[in-house]
Order: sequence, then structure tokens, then C-alpha cells
Amino acid sequence: MTIAAVSVEPGQPDVDPDDPAWTRNPPSPEQRRADVLGAVVLFVGAVLSVVLGRTAGMYDEPASGAVSLAWLAAATLPLACRRRWPSFVLVVVAGAFVGAVTMQVPETLFLNIVLFTALYTVGAWERTRRRALLVRALVVTGMLGWLVVSLFQATTDPDVLEHFDNVGAFSPLVAYMLIQMLTNLLYFSGAWWFGDHAWSAARDRARMRRRTRELQAERARVEAQAVTIERLRLARELHDAVAHHVSVMGVQAAAARMLLPPGPGSERVAAALEQVEDSARDAIDELHGLVGTLRDDDQVHGLDEPVGSLAVTRLPELVAEVAGTGLTATYRVVGEPAPLPPVVSLNLYRIAQEALTNVRKHAGPDATADVRLRYLDDAVELEVADDGNGLRRTVLAGVGRTPAGGRASGGFGIVGMHERVAADGGVLTTGPRRAGGFVVRAHVPLRRPRESAPEATDV
Repeated sequence: MTIAAVSVEPGQPDVDPDDPAWTRNPPSPEQRRADVLGAVVLFVGAVLSVVLGRTAGMYDEPASGAVSLAWLAAATLPLACRRRWPSFVLVVVAGAFVGAVTMQVPETLFLNIVLFTALYTVGAWERTRRRALLVRALVVTGMLGWLVVSLFQATTDPDVLEHFDNVGAFSPLVAYMLIQMLTNLLYFSGAWWFGDHAWSAARDRARMRRRTRELQAERARVEAQAVTIERLRLARELHDAVAHHVSVMGVQAAAARMLLPPGPGSERVAAALEQVEDSARDAIDELHGLVGTLRDDDQVHGLDEPVGSLAVTRLPELVAEVAGTGLTATYRVVGEPAPLPPVVSLNLYRIAQEALTNVRKHAGPDATADVRLRYLDDAVELEVADDGNGLRRTVLAGVGRTPAGGRASGGFGIVGMHERVAADGGVLTTGPRRAGGFVVRAHVPLRRPRESAPEATDV
């Protein structure tokens, strides 16, 4: 059977595929039409098979044509709704299968295909997994019990025993019974396994789609922040360089006008210098307005807070906010605090934010997070570590099966952390701790200011 991939439909909740409450989306209109067509094709094929079976003399006293059509319709046509109500369809198909065989409908090929498909569909599409397990277990147990009863009746039928008159440990009768049992065990276990495999494959596809969306969102956020950071850099350049030199030009023009000695043409020179002063003041006002526009447009690109306000000085608030959600979190500053470049400070804040989010999501509700900001001689280092206790308790309780020290996430948040640290020329280290848990450590070098940088010369 081929199960088409199901895309996320509007209105469907975006449940994490790693959540035990995850379920497949309902079948699409195309899949429902395919089910109807498949049920009709199987019914037509079963009718043709009945004609061939009656001609071949499958039973000495086969069921009449009307009875055969009724049982075949009851067995095949419910498959038109197999992906919408898989458990109900399986119960109906299994009952029709038993009834058709009991009434000696001369057809077995398509009936076996229909029962296999119904059993497979429960494993692949039943949204309530407990119900899928229970319904399949009941149907398989009932079918195997019915098979045992049928074999017992066959062994006590004198007409059947005439064909198995040999004796021995592996007489024809014993061999026949073993073949029937083995065939049915393979038949039911195959339908069970393929159904569960289809469900797992659908979950993997949903997980891949979610990880792709997370990666795209992370990249879009990083790109948007890069644009905003570049705007801030331009604003600083305009303020620190251009505005400074223009201000100096205005001051020098005013000083020159005041020190201008009286004499022929001095009034014209004073008027020109005064015009330079006015032009400098106008240029400063325009530059301040432009810098204000660059700095104040902080909500562009979908940022939640002004970028300039997100810095390592906000880490205590971030840790307190995380602790308010129930996670135990501590914050420490090691070394003598020093001013950091705004971009570095912003990136360290975002890295701590993402790392704490991962702790809350993957380390378990009982984990303890430790955030440390170290000021070194020529670098700054941020470390976010968890002890993994919440994860170990969850695994021991049987809730999850994530290996200790691992992470169930696809790691796209860590990709964003690497990009941020690399932009600052630093190194990001992530991985499990020896004592248990997970650690994220960002090491960013700090460039010392040049001591003898030449000043700009006004021309």
C-alpha cells in the first residue's frame, strides 16, 4: 500500500511530532476519493473471482449469487471510509470475512486482500493509538481463535480425515495445520508491522517538516537581526564619525569668525564663516534625525523588543523569567564586568535565551540550569549548563526514551548560536557533560582599542 504524504492543512494544530499527543492529520479529499475508488475496484475484482471460483468448483454447495454479492459488498465497500474510521471498518470487514467463509462464498483472494488492508489501515491511520492496539489485538485474537475452531472441526470430519490417512509425528494432517497457523501468523503480523511502520514514517515526515520550519524561522530571525544590527552600526558611525567632524567644522568656523581681525573684506569673510556655521548646525540636525530613525525603528523585521535594550545586563531578568516557569535557574557573574560591544552583548543575550529554552524543552521539568557570564582578560564567555536530572527522571519513569545527555531536537537553535558566535569571531562549544546534562559555552574575544590611533585631520 502507498500512503501519500499529508501536508499541514489550515486550521490543524501544529503539535510537536515528539509529543505523545501527536496525531496524523485527517485524510485529504484526494485520499478519500482514492479510498472510494479502491473499494469499488476490490468489489469488482471479488465478483469476478466468485465467478471463477464457482466455475472451478471451490465448494460442493457454494452460496447463491445474491448471498455472495451481499457478503462481498459488506467486506469490500467499507474500505471507502478506511482512513476516516479505520477501527470501525476493520471490525466490519473482519465480521464480513468470517461470514463469507462460513457461508461458503467461493472467493478467498480478494477477501484476504481486504482484511489485510483494513488491519494495516488501523495501524497507519488510527489517531487514538490505544484504540488501534486494542482493536487489532481483539480482531487478530478472534480470527486466530476462529481458525483453531475451524481446524478442530476439520480434524473431526470423517470426509476430511480420508485425505489425511497417514500417521506419524508429521502426518499430512499435522503438516496442513502447521502451514495454516504459520500462514496466518505471518499474515496478521505483516499487516500489523506495516501499519505501525506507516504511522512512524508519517511522524518522521511531520518531524522533518517541523524542523524545516524551525530552521527557516531561525534563519529569518537571524537575517532580520543582522539587518537591524547593521542599522545600529550605521547609526553609530554617523553619530561617532560624521556628526563629530561636522560639529568640529562648525565650532572652528565660529572660532575663526570671532578671531577675524577687522579690515578690508572682513565682513564678507565673516558672512561666509557664519554661513558655514549655519550649514553645520543644519547638517547636525539632519544627522540626528537620521540616527534617530535608524535607532528608533526597532520593531521592524518582527523583533519583540528594541535590539538596543537586549544585552547581558538583562540576563538576570531572563533567568528570573525562566525560573518563573518552574525551572530552577541560577545566574553568576565571574570576573570584573567590562563594557561589551552592543552586537556582542546582544548575541550573548540571544544565545542564553535559546539555551535556556532548550533546557526547558529537552532537559525535563526538574532540571537545574546554571548561567555564568565570565569576564576574562581578552574575552568574554557565556556558559549555560543543566544537570540533566529532569531528563533522567523522565526516562526512569518511562515517559521518554531520549538517551541521557542527548537532545531530541534537530539542533537548529544550535545552528543559530554558531552563526551568532562566528559573526563575533568567537567559538561555540556544545555537548553533554561528564556528570550528566548538557552545556552550551560561547567564547568571544574582545578587541582592545588601539592606543595610538591617529586622529582625523580637518582639511
